Amino acid sequence: MNHLSHADVIARQPWLGFHLDGQHYAAPLSHVSEVIHDHAPTPVPGAADDLLGICQLRGNIVPVIDGRRRLGLRTIPLDDTEAVRIVVFAHEGHRVGFRVDAVGDILRPEAGAIEAPPPTRSWHIDDPVQAVLAWQGGFVALLDVVRLCRLAPESQRVA
Repeated sequence: MNHLSHADVIARQPWLGFHLDGQHYAAPLSHVSEVIHDHAPTPVPGAADDLLGICQLRGNIVPVIDGRRRLGLRTIPLDDTEAVRIVVFAHEGHRVGFRVDAVGDILRPEAGAIEAPPPTRSWHIDDPVQAVLAWQGGFVALLDVVRLCRLAPESQRVA
């Protein structure tokens, strides 16, 4: 039986890179449905702080999450709003938009360049960072889309 390490599993797939507040992130390309231009979603009263609202995408209602707020980053206005995109993630029939400052490259990580996230991140129960990739003299946080978009069933969430 072939047992793959977590790094090997990560390295077997391409990742879509994107930028938020000057930091590099990536999500598995297999979960990316599409990337669209940013537009103002319709606000939802009483929604979570990081939910910008909902938008209609080809007849479907799609919630749109503010990437900066979701990851605990600064929410300052951007100088260049032309690069802002909404990455639409898909998982088991659900679609969730995730606003990013800019979309980057397609990454094909090598297992040897992948490390566990820093232990200081463990305080955040629904932290979506599953690994860190050494890349171009810096690092890319590799994200778990199910946690990032909070798509896990309630029964599987840690209280």
